[in-house]
Amino acid sequence: MRTSLESFFIQAWSKRGIVAGLLWPISKLFGLLLNFRFGLLVLGYRPQTQLKVPVIIVGNIYIGGTGKTPMVIWLVEALRQAGWNPGVISRGYGAHVERIQEVGEDSLAVEVGDEPLLIVQRTGCAMTVGRNRVASAQQLLAQHPTIDVIISDDGLQHYALGRDIEILMFDQRGVGNGWLLPAGPLREPSSRRRDFTILNSAKPEQLTGLGTDLGTDVFSMRLQMTELISLSQPALRQPLSTVRDKKILAAAGIGNPQRFFTMLSSQELIFKAMPLPDHFAFSAQLFQQEDAEIILITEKDAVKCRQIAGLCDDPRIWVVPVAAELDAEFTNQLFQLLKLTSEKKHGCSST
Repeated sequence: MRTSLESFFIQAWSKRGIVAGLLWPISKLFGLLLNFRFGLLVLGYRPQTQLKVPVIIVGNIYIGGTGKTPMVIWLVEALRQAGWNPGVISRGYGAHVERIQEVGEDSLAVEVGDEPLLIVQRTGCAMTVGRNRVASAQQLLAQHPTIDVIISDDGLQHYALGRDIEILMFDQRGVGNGWLLPAGPLREPSSRRRDFTILNSAKPEQLTGLGTDLGTDVFSMRLQMTELISLSQPALRQPLSTVRDKKILAAAGIGNPQRFFTMLSSQELIFKAMPLPDHFAFSAQLFQQEDAEIILITEKDAVKCRQIAGLCDDPRIWVVPVAAELDAEFTNQLFQLLKLTSEKKHGCSST
C-alpha cells in the first residue's frame, strides 16, 4: 500500500497536472511557513549553534533518497586521505532510541538506523545519532576530541545546527515539477542557497533548477558497482557478469528503488524487480516464496538482513555494493573552502 502511494505521488510530482494543481494552494501555505521559520532564524529569534570545527551538511530538498549515504561515505574517505579526522552525525531515521547514541559496527539497525550503520561499517568513523543534531554533534566532539570536521548526514532543514558548507544532492528526477510539498516533491524552494550542487546520475543530463541558474556549478556523482558479496559468507565474492544466466530477484528498500534497478539493467542483468518502501522492515519470510536462484539487495538493506535469522543464512542473497565517484574539480573546491573555514574557526569555542 505504502509503495503504491509513493509511486502515485512520485508520478504526480513529475508534472504540473490535475493532482498537483489541486494541491498547489496548500503548497503555497507550506512556502509561507518555510519563509516564516527562516525569518525567525535571520532575525535572531531562533538561535543557531556554531561548533568549534567545520560542519558539512549533506542534504536534499527532493523528498526521498538522492544518494546522500554514498556521498557521506565518499566524504569520510576523501577527508581522511587529505589528513582530516571526520566524524558523522545523523538523525538515524527509523531508529528506536530517544537518547543520543554512538553507532558501532555491531549496533542493531533497529536502534541506530540502517544508513548510519552502513556508514560506520563501511568507514569505521566515529558517529552518533539522535533527534537533536546539535547535542549529537557536541557529544561526538566530547567523546572524540581529535575530530576536526563534522559531516551531517541530512539535516539541511535542521537550522539549529550552524553549518559552514552545504552540499545539496539531486538525482535524475531533478526538482520534479518544481513545486513545494504537497503539490510537488520539494521540501524547500529550488532557489535555496547552497555551496555545492551534486547530481547523482549515471548519465549526463540537462536538468533545470539544479543550480546553474543560481550561478553555481552542478557536479556529477556516479555510483559504480564492481562485484557481488554473499550475505551469508562475506568472504565469498563474484563479478556481476557471473549471474547473468541465473533467475534473479532484485529487491530494494531505498528512497529511489528504480535507481538500483536501472544500475543493474546497465550491467545487462535480467531480473524481477521488488521495490520496497524506504527503510523497509525486512522479515525472515519475505523471500521464502520467491522462486529465484539469486536475490540481489542493496548495502543499506543488507545491514538489516544480516541481523535477521532466516535471511542472514540464505545463500541466494547477494549484496551489491556501490562506490561514489566525484568530479575532481568538486574535490578541489571543497577542500579549498574547508581550509578557509577551518582557518576562520581556529581558536573559536563551541557555543
